Amino acid sequence: MDVFVVAVFLMLITPGPGVLSTAGVGASFGQGAGYRYVIGLFIGTNLVAIAVVTGLAGIVLTIPVLRTVLLYASIAYLCYLALRIAFAGSSIAFIESVRPPGIIDAVLLQAINPKAYVVNTALFTGFSFQAMELWQETLWKFILINAIWIPIHLLWLFTGIGLKKLALSHRAQRAINMLMALALLVVVWLAASMSNSA
Repeated sequence: MDVFVVAVFLMLITPGPGVLSTAGVGASFGQGAGYRYVIGLFIGTNLVAIAVVTGLAGIVLTIPVLRTVLLYASIAYLCYLALRIAFAGSSIAFIESVRPPGIIDAVLLQAINPKAYVVNTALFTGFSFQAMELWQETLWKFILINAIWIPIHLLWLFTGIGLKKLALSHRAQRAINMLMALALLVVVWLAASMSNSA
């Protein structure tokens, strides 16, 4: 179980669309929007975990056309989210008037987040707990994953909120928003590259 806990920590702490967008929402839109976003990610990641555990994700991802559609939907949505983070507080009216990403946005992100599927598949199928029934092992994995998932995402959120609270100049805040968005786009590019090479 100790090895499992370490694996969960390492898989969740590494930058992916969820944690990067969490920091970006915190830095760009503040605390209230950040908490709502994390709640949505939490719901979404658990829905993905349920899809993995029940085998639904495996069935869906064996259909090449559907897998391709999900990949491009993921890329498009992550690019859209990156733009919202990059231009938060911008003087460009049509972008500034857009509401901050909320619960539904975060649930949708997790539904098409390639990292969420990879991590959950690895954690639920790659580790076995000795002397436990499958249902007990699965329940313990849900508990442990969520016990680690919550503080990690709150840490990323507080990092983003902390940047916003520094009362940086408009130019510095814009640079941070752009860097957050750029980091998210790099993750998108890496996911697309890995998918094309597979």
